[in-house]
Amino acid sequence: MILGDLGADVLKVERPLVGDDTREWGPPFDSAGRSAYFLSTNRNKLSVAIDLASADGAARVRALAGEADVVVENFRRGALERWGLDVPALLEANPRLIWCTITGFGADSDRPGYDFVVQAESGWMAITGEPGGQPMKVGVALADVMAGKDAAIAILAMLASRSRGGDAASRHLAVSLMHSATASLVNVAQNALVSGDDARRWGNAHPNLVPYELFDASDRPFVIAVGNDAQFVACARAIGLEGLAADARYRTNAGRLAHRDTVVGAIRARVRVQPAAAWLAALDEAGVPCGVVKPVLDALREVEASALTGVSPLSPGVVRRPPPSLDEHGDLVRASGWEAFRI
Repeated sequence: MILGDLGADVLKVERPLVGDDTREWGPPFDSAGRSAYFLSTNRNKLSVAIDLASADGAARVRALAGEADVVVENFRRGALERWGLDVPALLEANPRLIWCTITGFGADSDRPGYDFVVQAESGWMAITGEPGGQPMKVGVALADVMAGKDAAIAILAMLASRSRGGDAASRHLAVSLMHSATASLVNVAQNALVSGDDARRWGNAHPNLVPYELFDASDRPFVIAVGNDAQFVACARAIGLEGLAADARYRTNAGRLAHRDTVVGAIRARVRVQPAAAWLAALDEAGVPCGVVKPVLDALREVEASALTGVSPLSPGVVRRPPPSLDEHGDLVRASGWEAFRI
């Protein structure tokens, strides 16, 4: 979808009769019977249903790959070969072709890749949730999303350098959900590597910054995100805690970390006495990052979003086509291949 937003002609090859699994991942379904899950990631694509296990279907895919710039697939190891689709041979036959394989746990693993399993095994669930509580997954299938973004970046990098040539093996990219997820641990991973101590759950607090967490005003929760020492002084003064601002023990972030409970406790007690809007106004005026906890529909009202095509991409991305129905463009593609995009 990312590549399609950026102008690529994207052909989605699906199984006959059933198509992409996410077509059935609902409710909710829209008035036309389309699942919201499918709609969320399938704009700017044409759909053709092809039985890869048939000789005719495999031949059709070989022909399409022969004219394509990029092929993205996420089949388990050995599946394509069983259907007579030899990736090295396809890359040799089309010197322009870039092939991107997305797996759950790497090219040498036969395990199916599902976001929830990857979140469990990549360390994400061990650091998500309340301290002492149950491990918790992120509320979005973020390992899937990160792997998709990593694949798009790798493909764009390869396209940018394609004029320099490259043998078939160098044009076969491999992205895994597990690698994308562990790489996304960023500072949490580095904390563990540097300290030798395993990461733990902090709930809505931050392992490296204080104050950087959720607080309860008199009417609703809101967040304060202090990223440097000057912001802390501004924060303390804005909410009427001059004593914190003046105390040398809290002048640096390291000092605030050492006295986390004292600093956070003072702020918690102070902000309970007024509504969130009053604190946000004072903190905004002082230049301190802060915000209220918004429901999803409230957040979506602040961006361009559609029930059919999802959250609109940033420029230069453009929504050109709605998500396709299964095999919607099959007759055109089977008759004319890539020429279907010009009809």
